[in-house]
Amino acid sequence: MNTTYWIVAGLLALFYFYAGTLKMIRSPDQLRPMMAWVDRIPLPALRALGVVETLGAAGLVLPPLTGIAPSLAPAAAIGFVLLQIGAITVHLSGRDRGIALNVGLVVAAAATVWLAVRP
Repeated sequence: MNTTYWIVAGLLALFYFYAGTLKMIRSPDQLRPMMAWVDRIPLPALRALGVVETLGAAGLVLPPLTGIAPSLAPAAAIGFVLLQIGAITVHLSGRDRGIALNVGLVVAAAATVWLAVRP
């Protein structure tokens, strides 16, 4: 893995670890000011999404760092691409046009996939 991978994947992992932790520990009332869509999904799904994001963040960093199953890193990044495509769908179905962050996360996750698999 090169330096560029570590920068992009590290920033992506920090974002998802933070966002996932918030989804796991905060109430919907606390999340609503920053995530207007929380009322459209059940609380158990919100908590599961937080777990998925946190585990995905670990999947970007730990496998390449330890050398154990390094192929999990691009798999985690692909998962984040799919997650953000779903997030964009949720935003657009709720007439929320604020998807710039989601598009940026798709690009960063796709770049992470490319950086992880290139020779």
